[in-house]
Amino acid sequence: MRIRNTVLQTIPRLLSPTFTVWLTLILAPLGPPLAVQAQAQEHWVGTWAAGLQAQIPPNPALVTQASDPSSDLFGPIVQIHNQTLRQIVRTSIGGSSVRVAFTNAFGTHPLVIGAAHIALKTDGPSIRTATTRALTFDGRSSTSIAAGSIVLSDAVALDVPALGHLAIDMYLPDDNWATQSPATGLRAAWTTNYLSASGNHSGKNDMPVKTTLQSWIFLARVEVTAPAATPVVVTLGDSITEGYGSTTDTDRRWPDVLASRLRDEFGNSAPAVLNVAISGNRLLRGNDGAFGVISGNSSGLLNPNAGFGPSGLDRFDRDVLLQPGITHIVVLESINDIGMTTDPSSPTVDELIAGHRALIQRAHSYGLTIYGGTLTPFEGALYFTEEGETKRQAVNHWIRSSGAYDAVIDFDAVVRDSSHPRRFLPMYHPGDWLHPNDEGYRAMGEAIDLTLFVATP
Repeated sequence: MRIRNTVLQTIPRLLSPTFTVWLTLILAPLGPPLAVQAQAQEHWVGTWAAGLQAQIPPNPALVTQASDPSSDLFGPIVQIHNQTLRQIVRTSIGGSSVRVAFTNAFGTHPLVIGAAHIALKTDGPSIRTATTRALTFDGRSSTSIAAGSIVLSDAVALDVPALGHLAIDMYLPDDNWATQSPATGLRAAWTTNYLSASGNHSGKNDMPVKTTLQSWIFLARVEVTAPAATPVVVTLGDSITEGYGSTTDTDRRWPDVLASRLRDEFGNSAPAVLNVAISGNRLLRGNDGAFGVISGNSSGLLNPNAGFGPSGLDRFDRDVLLQPGITHIVVLESINDIGMTTDPSSPTVDELIAGHRALIQRAHSYGLTIYGGTLTPFEGALYFTEEGETKRQAVNHWIRSSGAYDAVIDFDAVVRDSSHPRRFLPMYHPGDWLHPNDEGYRAMGEAIDLTLFVATP
């Protein structure tokens, strides 16, 4: 920069055309245009993401109109064959370019995407036609994702609004039940998504809807370009973070409330918020068949992790650490470790604490800031025990007092009944004494200190 300033200071004394040409040649390699420099200061960050779990299709030969073994706590696993899937996601931050990560992480066979589009959503399945963009993959309109893999679409120019809704279309020509390949996604989205009648309807505003579903399938995340200093907050948890029991299509999970508050407070500089929680998730172990017991399916599931996903420890790298631009993590895990066990002595409090310490150490090794949320009350819930309550109190005491987490978000103190601290406030739960309702999620989101996310590590 010093050389450039020196040259510019000589311009009034050297006005000949020859010098002007010489000056142009000298300055050209000194740096890119300002617009290019501004673009270089941006990078890709997530604006939406989902926790990933295997959704195992039933054997088609066993499915009848009278009995559908694909049903579970979160509704049937949908069969897709030569149809278009339109899925709705809510952004946390905006950007001028967007790309989508499609996933076949738990698949055992290749996933063929015949076409894909993205657009701004209006009402129901309708989209704003002028915003429709075809998604390509290395310039091709279709792609095949190998088993266990993930694919990023090419970037497209689109003014993505913060706290807006995107419609992502996928035309899936193959039968996802025929190969028995598990679908990768989130079973309980609390968002209405749409499956078309037969054919490729990707990108069409008037997509004919055959049925709806409450799951996200084959979507890992949506990314936008944002300033390099943009913080990215990833929330790791179970159903209480996923939003179980919140009103469908209203975005009232506590991470949604947090994202809205951050946007109101910091505007275009607001951090992104990515919710990768999974209902029933445990920190230490995968499902181990407990899902079959709770759902009444005595035969269980083919994959012991399918119902509630891999453990928090197992999925921490893929679902959390690998999110682009991540700077902060909020952890609210362990109530299912305590309640979802057939052995009251296992896991021990020390084992739970060791699991939390493992998350903290891995986050710090990446230079990330990680906050711990206290476990909310569960007396009155189906799996409540006195031994479990003792463990919950011990884990919360450690979270509050150990200093292991970079800060503590005391969700327990927010939603508990002060006259009966082992229980939720009646106004904050839907009747199961375990999950918050919309008002409970609002209270949790509003209790978080926004200054925790201002400075990046």
